[in-house]
Amino acid sequence: MIHLLTVIGARPQIIKAAAFSRAIRLHFGDSIREIIVHTGQHYDENMSQVFFDELGIPSPDYNLGVGSGSHGKQTAAMIAGLEEILMKEKPNGIVLYGDTNSTLAGAVAASKIHIPVIHIEAGLRSFNKSMPEEVNRILCDHVSSLLFSPTRVGYENLLSEGFSATMPEKASAEHPAVYHCGDVMYDNSLYFAEIAEAKSDLLVREQLKSGNYFLATVHRDGNTDVAERLTAIFHAFDAISKSSGMPVVLPLHPRTRKQLNLHPDLERLIAENPRIKILPPASFLEMVLLEKNARLVITDSGGVQKEAFFFKRPCVILRPETEWVELVSCGAAILADADQEKIIRAVGHFENNVPKFPDLFGDGHASEFICREIIRHLA
Repeated sequence: MIHLLTVIGARPQIIKAAAFSRAIRLHFGDSIREIIVHTGQHYDENMSQVFFDELGIPSPDYNLGVGSGSHGKQTAAMIAGLEEILMKEKPNGIVLYGDTNSTLAGAVAASKIHIPVIHIEAGLRSFNKSMPEEVNRILCDHVSSLLFSPTRVGYENLLSEGFSATMPEKASAEHPAVYHCGDVMYDNSLYFAEIAEAKSDLLVREQLKSGNYFLATVHRDGNTDVAERLTAIFHAFDAISKSSGMPVVLPLHPRTRKQLNLHPDLERLIAENPRIKILPPASFLEMVLLEKNARLVITDSGGVQKEAFFFKRPCVILRPETEWVELVSCGAAILADADQEKIIRAVGHFENNVPKFPDLFGDGHASEFICREIIRHLA
């Protein structure tokens, strides 16, 4: 029996972990035992616990309760807490997702005591090291033993950084195994789309018509904590909603709410425009429902960019670059940054041009593939 320690700390990681935990439960329960650690990096009842309940993830075996803080303070606390758990549990490997400080902390803690690191969503690059996430994902990749890239571009990024395409007999940090395996988020989108339609009455409750609203999310501190950028984004929402006559629906992240409270002018703009529709933070199933039925998605979230693509919805990205370069290359997404005019133009472009959505993210069985390869290398 292989024992794996799975580390989660933010909404996207909880969602990705659902696909992995489901694959273990349905297909690999006799071979893999999973121990789940929630670092508490982002913890809000509606942003975390409800996700466990909805997605059928086992409750965490440990919760470090780290909370928010500076990058250094937060990461150091997580390293210390994870090292203690790793020494106690002695797992065969640690499973890390994406690019948060929880990911970095897990990579450092495990690699220092020679526990194999398994990185899901390896190889993604925005090529902007001013983004903390870029640093986290690079450092995690380079101490990993098993690297699972969701896309061909991610896989090729790893090869260009010196990883070998030759598959070792048994993967290690010195001789890692690199895969292009498809995306566990796509597994989830396929699995939960119909469940979301059946379980949530959000559209009816909020009087939203399918295909007749724009969905927006804003949560990155580079947008929320810089007054000029936050102002430009919300003025773009105001202009788009007025010119189209359709609402901009915004499930509001706690960080964004906190910053809006500091800007009475933006609060007034929202109050005076009923087509800027503020909702509480959405659960995963609610978010799936909103994405699937939106006319278009406007976001600074990497996960939401992909989810929009899964449901064949155009996406306007509120960042100067993205790690999901394939979405931009195929014309399904446009980089608009926090530039009011660029955001408005990008929305206008998609109102007049229907993009294509090529098959980029696998066959919906990435989690099962990952489990099989973990067993092959760590058993």
